[in-house]
Amino acid sequence: MTFRYDDVTAAAARIAGHTRPLTLCPADPGEFHAAGSAGSAGDTARVWLAQEFLQHTGSFKARGALNFLSAHRASGTLTDAGVVIASGGNAGLACAWAAARHGVPAVVFVPETAPAVKVGRLRALGAEVRQTGTEYAQAQEASRRYVEETGALAAHAYDDPLVAAGAGTLMEEVHAALPELDTVVVAVGGGGLFAGVATAAREHGVRVLAVEPEHCRALNAAIGAGEPVDVPVDSVAADSLGARRVSGTALERALSPDVRSLLVPDEAVAAARRALWDGRRLAVEHAAGTALAALTSGRYAPEPGERICVVLCGANTDPSDLAGVPA
Repeated sequence: MTFRYDDVTAAAARIAGHTRPLTLCPADPGEFHAAGSAGSAGDTARVWLAQEFLQHTGSFKARGALNFLSAHRASGTLTDAGVVIASGGNAGLACAWAAARHGVPAVVFVPETAPAVKVGRLRALGAEVRQTGTEYAQAQEASRRYVEETGALAAHAYDDPLVAAGAGTLMEEVHAALPELDTVVVAVGGGGLFAGVATAAREHGVRVLAVEPEHCRALNAAIGAGEPVDVPVDSVAADSLGARRVSGTALERALSPDVRSLLVPDEAVAAARRALWDGRRLAVEHAAGTALAALTSGRYAPEPGERICVVLCGANTDPSDLAGVPA
């Protein structure tokens, strides 16, 4: 399954007025430099934070879910049987929200390890939640069996052109606000956000940094192997970036010369997340910390005057560890 830039613009028209506009916030000079980098060429770089965690259901996933269900409604393939999805949490939340807007039931399969805050929100949105296995891949297999038994519409957390195109609408809003942008930084799990953003970014001449935790690196491994491969999942960001295998579309986009794959250690992910709390009182997921860690860890050194947008993709997290109080 693949898609083109035209699919992103079609998604933007389809969901216009139903999703929240992207909020962009400029960073303070030097705010997110790597430790010890003062005086480097990157001092003159300008950084913006794309606060997509303010989106409906707390993550960018609402864009793709609404585009997916709206397109299926228009084509007559969304029935009263509803929709089923496997998710680490965020895609399920978005699917449940979008299903409620279309008046159809949603069944969401999540790993038993899914954060309680996400499971609780799923139920609050009216979804039937089924917990199975310890990884996303196991929940996905259970969802496949459910579709075979019920005939419900199968949604995918990331490997669907409608979902990826919906995610790409985020980049359209970034470009509209920052037409001179040089680089956009996104965290990568299964690759839906990355594929959508990279498709739109290529159209606008913007390079993409695809950032993954060192031990949760489906895209990076696929680049090395030349095809999607299964990888171990062991990271503090696994609840949202824990796909065992990246989509073929994401790999195709990653092979473009304007894309760079980066890996960051869990310690840098946690530190970046903490920096957002300490400096701005933003409680975001580790996935958002993963994107920012590309800068704060020094794994990416900005060029002089480079204009960079870091996508803070979600905030469905338990903030008690940030506040320093017992959970």
